[in-house]
Amino acid sequence: MKKISILVGSLRQGSYARKIAKNVIPMFPKDYDVQIVEIGDLPLYNFDYDDPEMSDFPLPQAYTEFRETIKASDGVLFITPENNRSIPACLKNAVDIGSKPNADVAWTNKPNGIISHSVGKMGGYSSQKNLRLALSYFDMPSVGQPEVFLGNSPTYFDENGKLNAERTIDFLQSYINRFVKLVEEKSKV
Repeated sequence: MKKISILVGSLRQGSYARKIAKNVIPMFPKDYDVQIVEIGDLPLYNFDYDDPEMSDFPLPQAYTEFRETIKASDGVLFITPENNRSIPACLKNAVDIGSKPNADVAWTNKPNGIISHSVGKMGGYSSQKNLRLALSYFDMPSVGQPEVFLGNSPTYFDENGKLNAERTIDFLQSYINRFVKLVEEKSKV
């Protein structure tokens, strides 16, 4: 069974990013274990936690659990809004936590996909580009074109939080299929 971790770049329980995540989970094959990994309780990253010479800063258990979860994943799907033309702070914090220690980076070689959205027309373009830039440091294989930028995201959902735009559902399914193919190819290496 393949394990996929979804990181949602919004902490609000009713966020559109979380709704997108909940809608794409069933799009994965039945033999995939797909879970949202909560990042809201991760302490802000501080290198002192990873510095063996800093005994006054014990490594938070949340860091260890998060890193182990990512390392045990066969792939990571990021679903993020755009905050002030960039990555939400909670998501950047998670990226930074997974980037240490240098000898055991959780992100290394993990296939990834990114779905961005915004309530405006740009679809989270800036957040996706900034996230791709941060992830490029870790040599993570990524799903290529076409990228997913969902503009006017509130219009995609019914009153129960289900996607209601057939073309968008088909497009997201196609993206998930390509992500699954990347995960499968990487697992054969």
